[in-house]
Amino acid sequence: MLRQLPTVEDDNLLTAAIPFADAGVYRIGEECALVQSVDFFTPIVDDPETWGRIAAANALSDVYAMGGRPLTALNLVGFPTCLDRQVLVDILRGGAEKCAEAGVAVVGGHTVEDDEPKFGLAVTGLVDPARMVSTRGARPGDQLVLTKPLGTGILATALKGGIITEADMDEAIRGMERLNRAAAEAMLATGVNACTDITGFGLLGHALELAGASGVLVEIDSGALPVYPRVRELAAMGLVPAGSHNNRKYYLPRVIDGQKLAAETLDILADPQTSGGLLIAVPADRCDALRSKLRDTGCGDFLIGRITKAQAGHLQVV
Repeated sequence: MLRQLPTVEDDNLLTAAIPFADAGVYRIGEECALVQSVDFFTPIVDDPETWGRIAAANALSDVYAMGGRPLTALNLVGFPTCLDRQVLVDILRGGAEKCAEAGVAVVGGHTVEDDEPKFGLAVTGLVDPARMVSTRGARPGDQLVLTKPLGTGILATALKGGIITEADMDEAIRGMERLNRAAAEAMLATGVNACTDITGFGLLGHALELAGASGVLVEIDSGALPVYPRVRELAAMGLVPAGSHNNRKYYLPRVIDGQKLAAETLDILADPQTSGGLLIAVPADRCDALRSKLRDTGCGDFLIGRITKAQAGHLQVV
């Protein structure tokens, strides 16, 4: 039997009671709290600078999902001694470029020798506790809006297998490099009830985390799921990442009639995303305003489902 981790008893830790919070939030004043998160992973594309930009955008995303503003970042690097150091320089340059775009200062970091390259960031930002957004707060009647298409895990698997080139996934690369800053600003300006970003647990896992934290049912329209070019074709070839199978195993028991889902739908739902979009639960009467703001800033505004009150903590595909 696994021993339980100790809990933190601190009234200033605002995320202590929020299940599946995307970042840790610690209050330092009545109108100010620290937002902290960390993320790093192995290469998803071949070009080092591109990978650096994607990894940085991915790490910054958790702060945006909480309604926060990232301020500083620390580089986290694992690097094999057999690789040319210029590769490392290019990775860090890509990450620095994306941080500069976000107005984030890279203040240091740490590097270790590793068998496989790994890169990411530890990020610190600020948020007004009164404006903090989290996985808790979605209400029946809310509409679900997704800000980026799905399928990056399937595309990366095909790239690693030599089935496609980086040029074939250019749209997805641009999507992964895109910061979620504008989407976060749009949701804050509109006023929404809940949010999470879609990353390694796929839409399936992150939507269920939101459902569990908010005590609601998430209903997804299967025909409304947006995907990057060639995703459906590649999934039909069986190019599904290992993480997708892990997501299915863990989350499918909480999907109503999940065993009856079409294989294509399940492939898309369970696909682990890198630097995915925000999944936003917005009151129905504010949905059009949010989608308009997202479009005006170049973000996706995909209406993919709704929140209902039946079978809390579950997901249903219709």
